[in-house]
Amino acid sequence: MRIRKYDFDYSRRTFMEKVAMGAGAGVLAPLWPTIANSADDISKAYPDELLSIEMYTKGKVKPGDVITADNVEVVKDLLEPIAYQQVKEQGRRINIVESTKDVTKLFNATYLENTLKNAGRAKLDADGNIWTDGDTSKPWIGGNPFPDAKTGFEVQANLTLSWGRHDYSQYTVPFYSLSPDGEVGYRHELVWCELNTTARSDGTVFQGHDDKLRFQSVFFTAPNDTKGSSFLSVWYYDQRKFPDLYGYFPAFKRVRQFPTNQRFEPLVPGVTFFLSDAWAAGDPILTWGNYKIVKRMPMLGAISGYHNWPGGKHPTDDMTVHGGPKGKTFYDTWMELIPEAIVFSAEPTGYPRAPVGRKEVYVDARNMMFPSQVTYDRRGDIWKQFEPGFGQYKNDVAEVAGPGGKPDWSWIYCHTHDIQSGRMTRFRNEKSIPSGYKRQFTTEGVDVYNKFLTTSAMARLGT
Repeated sequence: MRIRKYDFDYSRRTFMEKVAMGAGAGVLAPLWPTIANSADDISKAYPDELLSIEMYTKGKVKPGDVITADNVEVVKDLLEPIAYQQVKEQGRRINIVESTKDVTKLFNATYLENTLKNAGRAKLDADGNIWTDGDTSKPWIGGNPFPDAKTGFEVQANLTLSWGRHDYSQYTVPFYSLSPDGEVGYRHELVWCELNTTARSDGTVFQGHDDKLRFQSVFFTAPNDTKGSSFLSVWYYDQRKFPDLYGYFPAFKRVRQFPTNQRFEPLVPGVTFFLSDAWAAGDPILTWGNYKIVKRMPMLGAISGYHNWPGGKHPTDDMTVHGGPKGKTFYDTWMELIPEAIVFSAEPTGYPRAPVGRKEVYVDARNMMFPSQVTYDRRGDIWKQFEPGFGQYKNDVAEVAGPGGKPDWSWIYCHTHDIQSGRMTRFRNEKSIPSGYKRQFTTEGVDVYNKFLTTSAMARLGT
């Protein structure tokens, strides 16, 4: 018979012991065997208090409530420091929803299937690269390589090898960059493309590029002063190698290669987002070091709820905003109690001039995706937040079908908040932008490599 009630201290002590021992996820039972054996239900892995915000807070907060400056102290231990500051001092509100117990709502279907099917097959070589079954001729074959990650390095690997968890992703993104006075100073529109050549869910290697991990591009379509600016990152499978970074600017009418350290600078003036921030995994794993799991903890995060996806409720997937000096700083967001978040830290050891001293990444143990990343400058002072919201693309009026006809899953919004300067860039994953590009999670039969992911494509898109 299962004992249904454990006090808060029991879970806290268990998490502390797991960090000290290097153990995997789960409190009452190991998480991933529970998922594999319980029809994707995680309930048996955690006590009720970690699956119910109402029980966790002893009735002070329940689903349907809103966290504001008046009650944020109740959940302070469930928030990373910048999110707490946003609520306490800057008027942010966080809507609370039920915790997700069905893990199928935390993945797209194919990626979850591969994570389960390939569990235990990822092996590290002497250099720290990841191979299937230890065979250095076989790159990783799909899904999270370390679903039950026990080290900071393994957690980072889950984030890095497949950013968007689709073999191809194309995001159409409005960027809003706010000045410290709370007004929108810059509005950009861009297209972001990711094509994995290895670590693919379909088990193939794209066009023989087994020495690569991904091609990734971003090109701006508005406003006119940045329209045509484009960047291409070519990632090697060897995680000791820096990506090749190319850029095209219409004013110069040529493609040029950029130095590696420009991954820590804004893509265009006014934004607070760096290439290094992407997916909390914007740089190869082995160009960072000193990976360490700092703690395991319950946490509030926007990780699964359909509430964060407007979908068919708005013609453009628009989102309402609030807070800050002018009521425009934060997207309305819905968060749930994540029963176990892994917090790991790392330092940019391969970048001597990086302005970042270290990062702390908060990762949901259920799907190994991050509800937030907090970076610190080289003095050790807290600097930037990178907070995404995720969810199934399904609600009461609309649905985006993924593999096998099941609802797809991806990111929905991001906050990139520089609290030292007071600047915020927020952006969302919209179904389309006025230039005619649309969001998609497959190639749809298009030669996306030659269209979006070569240096010649950068020049062509720029003109």
